[in-house]
Amino acid sequence: MMEWLELLLPAWIMGTLLVFLTAPLGCLMLWRRMSFFADTMAHGTLLGVAIAGMLQLPFWLGVGCLAGLLVAILWVLHDSRLPNDALLALCSATLLCSGLLLIQHLPSLRPELLSYLFGDLLSIEWADLPLFAIVIAAALVVLYRSWSAQIQISIDPDIAISEGVNAKWQRLVFMLLLALFTVLALRAVGSLLMGALLVIPALSARLLAHSPKQMVIWAFVLAQFGVTVGLWSSAALNIATGLSIVLCMALTFAAIFATQKFKSLSVSSAKD
Repeated sequence: MMEWLELLLPAWIMGTLLVFLTAPLGCLMLWRRMSFFADTMAHGTLLGVAIAGMLQLPFWLGVGCLAGLLVAILWVLHDSRLPNDALLALCSATLLCSGLLLIQHLPSLRPELLSYLFGDLLSIEWADLPLFAIVIAAALVVLYRSWSAQIQISIDPDIAISEGVNAKWQRLVFMLLLALFTVLALRAVGSLLMGALLVIPALSARLLAHSPKQMVIWAFVLAQFGVTVGLWSSAALNIATGLSIVLCMALTFAAIFATQKFKSLSVSSAKD
């Protein structure tokens, strides 16, 4: 039992730290209808990994540089005539194809791609935690200071601008926080599933909450449940941590949705 705790405790603490960012950022993504941004960032990081492998640099450095580049590209391309989802689809496809093209010419990198794609939270060690904690704490301070403005923009951008909120600056802050989350979550759930880590708890919380505050709290609780159960399941079943965590979150969403649907149908039948 103690051996399991020694293995799982650092990973669980790391997962818990990530949840502090997952809950508010995931809710903001839903409110701002930018759920596809996380997938775009995730697909784009493949190119960052390929470049880092080619230059023999740490993966996180390549992913971080690519995430920053993607934010800059989206900032430059922002235009009222161009829908956000179309721009994200353009960037996602371009970066993914570029990454796959580069990886085809780097066969030595392919064995390492599995952990990159699906994550390996169990590889987290005690020495990694202080740096992660400091970075996440700094990100939470930034998010806290801009939270009111982010909520205003999510509800009605025009009214927020008329009240003096700098929409362009807040958009940049939001995208930079998502880029930071991408780098941090890479080891937890991998590139393919980090979008799900943001979206699924927030989506589940939306079914249970009646206010923005409640939604963030529910998203935190459900994300923490997913990380905890998923992590133990990963160790017990010997499967990738990212797959286990996301599947657990998806099953939780399905259970909440089915329960509420059943109650709704029962109430409708009783009235009839």
